[in-house]
Amino acid sequence: MPISLIILAAGQGTRMNSDLPKVLHKVAGAPLLIHAMAAGAALGPERTVIVAGHGAEAVTKAALDFDETATVVVQEEQLGTAHAVAQAAPALSGASGDAIVLYGDTPFIRAETLEAMQEARARHAIVVLGFEARDPGRYGRLITEGESLSRIVEFKDATAEERAITLCNSGVICADAALLADLVSQVGNDNVSGEYYLTDIVELARDRGLSAGIVTCAEAETMGVNTRAQLAEAEATFQARARATALEDGVTLTAPDTVHFAFNTVVGRDAIIGPNVVFGPGVTIESGAEIRAFCHLEGCHVSRGATVGPFARLRTGAELAEDVHIGNFVEIKNSVLDEGVKAGHLTYLGDAHVGAHTNIGAGTITCNYDGVFKHRTEIGRDVFIGSDTMLVAPVRVGDGAMTASGSVVTRDVEAEALAIGRAPQVVKYGFAKKFFDRLREAKAKGAR
Repeated sequence: MPISLIILAAGQGTRMNSDLPKVLHKVAGAPLLIHAMAAGAALGPERTVIVAGHGAEAVTKAALDFDETATVVVQEEQLGTAHAVAQAAPALSGASGDAIVLYGDTPFIRAETLEAMQEARARHAIVVLGFEARDPGRYGRLITEGESLSRIVEFKDATAEERAITLCNSGVICADAALLADLVSQVGNDNVSGEYYLTDIVELARDRGLSAGIVTCAEAETMGVNTRAQLAEAEATFQARARATALEDGVTLTAPDTVHFAFNTVVGRDAIIGPNVVFGPGVTIESGAEIRAFCHLEGCHVSRGATVGPFARLRTGAELAEDVHIGNFVEIKNSVLDEGVKAGHLTYLGDAHVGAHTNIGAGTITCNYDGVFKHRTEIGRDVFIGSDTMLVAPVRVGDGAMTASGSVVTRDVEAEALAIGRAPQVVKYGFAKKFFDRLREAKAKGAR
């Protein structure tokens, strides 16, 4: 059955004490909103509607960067969850099938849970996601009759008996899209807060003779983020899950608690990840590769058999083919390194292509930026780049060529040629002794 998503992301999040909209604070390198969108995207939604409010322009950009087909509507006044859903209703006009309401500050709802809610829709007009809370606190309570849900009571409006209930409301709701819009239009604000509660649609549906049901999930899935402390807790939760998943998938983590994954890190079976490795967004590590201690990677691809580090940095656009070796204090950016390339230490390769089995000597730099434009360096196969070579781009080094150590290369080097780009050495015999004798004499006289 087709499904649409409504993701509520209008809140300011005053308890975050931040100018940034709450849903744009990041967990594992991605805004909270993107985690919610990704969970819903697994269902293959027909339409996705984001309800923005505070910081709507920034929220819109983040949403469309992730899914350019999404629709963003603005809730000018935050008058409650039902009011927010009502703002999304016009964007779902004519949509077939169900709609699921998600929250931009609740990043851990699993796709499997949403699928279970879809399946439960075969038995109920409305399905609510609930959980058993260790400490129910101020959550809304789910009031049941047998296996059906009779109503949802917000904490502020609950009696002492109702507050003793531990089955709580996550806020996630699944219903026929047209029915949801109709019910929301009937919600009033006669309650302690004077808000339009989405939860009121359960009673409205039952008044029409329609049934409501519950799907439950682990409390950890429903974790909402409202404070910096909760943001840190969410990060820890994500990392713990990511590490456990990696280990289960056959990845070796030599010090699991020190490895930090991004929301979209992909690591293949039999890869080895050393201590204190940090993955930014967009990293793929193929099976059998090794990332050694204290490396930072983002937006890069490391192929089978490659080794990286320790203390290396791979930036966006770094592509390492099979059996490439990147050593300590090497930085790669927007560069392709073909099979068997070695760059052992103290090197920067930016905006470059390095051919197979080339050796890059220590201290090599591709001088790719002239202060305005970036330029490319092309290095062929089986090249030997001597230590401390400056390759001033744009420049090309042919197959089988070499550069002398300490060279500044400003012109193309033909295949199998040697490039020497350094000043002639001048030796002044006896100069060092005379020079230091003069300095010591001056020092003894108190001169500086």
